Amino acid sequence: MIRKFIVLLGALGLGVFFVALIAIGGSMRPEPERVEAEPVAPIAFVQDVNYKPTTVEVRTQGEVQPRRQIQLSAQIAGRVSNVFPSYADGGTFKKGDVLLEIEDADYRLAVTRAQATVAQAEQRLAVEEAEGVLAARDYEELSGRDASSDPSLLALRKPQLTAAKADLASAKANLADAQLALARTKVRAPFDGRIRTVTADVGQYVSPGFNLGEIFATDVAEIRLPLTDEDLGKLQLPFAFQAEAGEGPAVVLTATVAGQPRTWRGHVRRIDAAIDSSTRQIAAIAEVQDPYGEGADDGFPLAFGLFVDAVVTGPEIGNATLIPLLSLRRDGQVYVVDEMDELQLKRPEIVAQIGGGLLATGGLDEGDLLVTSPVNSAVGSRVRPLYEGGESASRRPPEADEGDADESAATALSGEADTGTNL
Repeated sequence: MIRKFIVLLGALGLGVFFVALIAIGGSMRPEPERVEAEPVAPIAFVQDVNYKPTTVEVRTQGEVQPRRQIQLSAQIAGRVSNVFPSYADGGTFKKGDVLLEIEDADYRLAVTRAQATVAQAEQRLAVEEAEGVLAARDYEELSGRDASSDPSLLALRKPQLTAAKADLASAKANLADAQLALARTKVRAPFDGRIRTVTADVGQYVSPGFNLGEIFATDVAEIRLPLTDEDLGKLQLPFAFQAEAGEGPAVVLTATVAGQPRTWRGHVRRIDAAIDSSTRQIAAIAEVQDPYGEGADDGFPLAFGLFVDAVVTGPEIGNATLIPLLSLRRDGQVYVVDEMDELQLKRPEIVAQIGGGLLATGGLDEGDLLVTSPVNSAVGSRVRPLYEGGESASRRPPEADEGDADESAATALSGEADTGTNL
């Protein structure tokens, strides 16, 4: 029993000895050198500030409409006897082209009767003129006086002559009216254009005023472009603005047609007469000349009914630089990166907004690095400026980095000395 106790006590002492030995060895191991990691500067995307002559642009949208669109109406009564190929939905025609014809037999007869009446009136006038000459001769022979000196008109048959002339004039007017009605049996196009819809066909009876269809002119396309009061100020357009064709502010229209982007060019011709009470906007009316011909884009016309995006070019405002909207802080300032790659604040002089950017004419220096990405650092913080393509935009001199490295090393040595003193 005593022997077992002695063996157990010896084993316990041996274990305590080894634990103490391990602890002493660990305390004698050299402490690893502490290396302080340099803080990593956050990335800031930047762009160079470049001033250049700039024009104001306003973006808007609108629907293409014909300048002239009318209902084609019959001017006489009758049955439609013939329609031409151009008289169809989507048909194209030139000014003066015959679109359809109305039966003209009755109107030809009316012309013949009117011609006969004119002939009769001419014959009566000739008779009255001859009788007037005879009456004047007889008067002179009987009275021995000149007929022109007698105040009596009846004796010379002058009233009858006047009546005959009036009858002839009336007959000629009736003939002209009959000929006009005959001409109207051929319904002609009043201008170059296309047909939107047709409402008559062969055999249908029409009366004066009957709607034969809807047609529109293709010489000019109009686009109503809604503008705000601010837009009018940018474009410097008064409410009463009106320009000659091709002389107003330039407009570039774009739309996707057949899966391809297309572009057409025009000009603002005038400003609408009133402000829209529901939107509080006013429309600028832009025009594109010959949208189905020379104004087309590589054969693609500016079709009526097409919805287009529009960019209206305003006046030139001198040297300006474009600032992204994301760059502008709520206080109206922007971040720039100085020559030490540190953030600084500047206040640009904003004169206009164009699309997703702002035009500034001052407040920034030429060549400044304007921060275009959100940053959460304070003024004076160091950043890593990069252009959008990933290229470094740093202007920090290399000796500044060496000075920082020397300062960091001195700080580390000072820390080690302090640690040794404490030990």
